[in-house]
Amino acid sequence: MFSEPRSGRLAAWGNALLAGLVSPDDAVVAIVGEDAVHRMEGLPGESGQVGLSLGLGRLRALGVAGLRVALPAPGHPLGLSGPPEFNARALEAEEAVVCHGAALGLVPEVYEAGPDGDVHVEVVWHCLPVREAPPADVPSLGEAERELAEALREATEVLSRLDVAGSGPVAEAAIDAYRARAERGRELLAPGYPPRAVRVLELAQRVGLLVSLAYENGHGGAVSSAEMGARAQALRPVERTARRAQVAAYNAYVEERERGIR
Repeated sequence: MFSEPRSGRLAAWGNALLAGLVSPDDAVVAIVGEDAVHRMEGLPGESGQVGLSLGLGRLRALGVAGLRVALPAPGHPLGLSGPPEFNARALEAEEAVVCHGAALGLVPEVYEAGPDGDVHVEVVWHCLPVREAPPADVPSLGEAERELAEALREATEVLSRLDVAGSGPVAEAAIDAYRARAERGRELLAPGYPPRAVRVLELAQRVGLLVSLAYENGHGGAVSSAEMGARAQALRPVERTARRAQVAAYNAYVEERERGIR
């Protein structure tokens, strides 16, 4: 099921912390979310793993002024700038955070621990060198919003054609859960983000949820391998647009900072 990327939480609340808009404790709680604990490893000046609060403080001391998100997929290095080693790690994780102000990036590694029925999730953010260059294929908020409006129409048409939209209690429960999260719009992004970024992220998550439902809710009306292939082909550009818009929303704080708005 479609879910908020951990890199998005780290970037959004890390930016709010770097800007002095939230306390370290509040930032850590928001970043960790439902996970058990997050740590950072490989930070310059630190010999081992450190907690998030110390890690974010170390990044600030190293000159980091903002955090960007990357959500790469095969053939689409969205938000990345290299080098190849970092890109490969980020592609394997399907997400990463790239620092603004220091040539560093963070890639999450997720571990599950504990007995059956009581499994908890731990995350280690590996700090690696990155190339200081413009991130790949990241649109502006305005571009993302325009693309999303068309993508939402396309996703709805594809789902309806494949008998997936609103098809049964599983889809209805997923949509209800999304709406409950959307009503807490203030939680979509951390303090300091422009309202347009919140709006774009909400719409991107809605499109992403619809695409996720199409992939996960059985075969719908696609009864042959050819039809299932056609569905995947139709949804692929919609999913790509949703990912691009998510990155644009999470990166809006740094983009405004670079333009001198902050």
